[in-house]
Amino acid sequence: MLRQFTACGLVLAVSLTARADDKPVAKPTNAGFEKLKKLEGTWMVADKNGKATDEVASIVKVTAGGSAIQKTQFPGQPHEMLSVYTVDGNDLTMTHYCVLGNQPRMKADPKSPKDQIVWQFTGGGNLDVKKDKHMHEAIVTFIDDDHIGIEGTGWENGAPAKEMCCGMKLVRKK
Repeated sequence: MLRQFTACGLVLAVSLTARADDKPVAKPTNAGFEKLKKLEGTWMVADKNGKATDEVASIVKVTAGGSAIQKTQFPGQPHEMLSVYTVDGNDLTMTHYCVLGNQPRMKADPKSPKDQIVWQFTGGGNLDVKKDKHMHEAIVTFIDDDHIGIEGTGWENGAPAKEMCCGMKLVRKK
């Protein structure tokens, strides 16, 4: 018991010392990441006229000292999912934690149009790209500060899936 207490005390002392001596690390900058940060808040599904419905599509939160963005899609629903966006070197990356139980990873195409981020599949966890259904590509279109569009392409059996990841228009909740 005394040995466990001493070990815990040493770990705490080392971690406190490390925190006191840590200097802020310069965070990588990326124009697409900065655009995504501006989406922080709650986003509602838009109706056919572009007006917000009562359905929450996603909640976007900047976290980890501004170095990650967490997007919860369909919060509280049986099909709730999570996507995490980060900068890795010069690349804007995303990992999607899908209701299907897999984790596709994507990278933003640096040649995306100014008003879009085009996501391209780079691999994933818990999936066989040749057969398993998964999110494979996506496009986020920035219409204005309060409106975005999302188009997605699902993949199954090594080809685009016929019925998966269609498009949505979202409106920022005021």
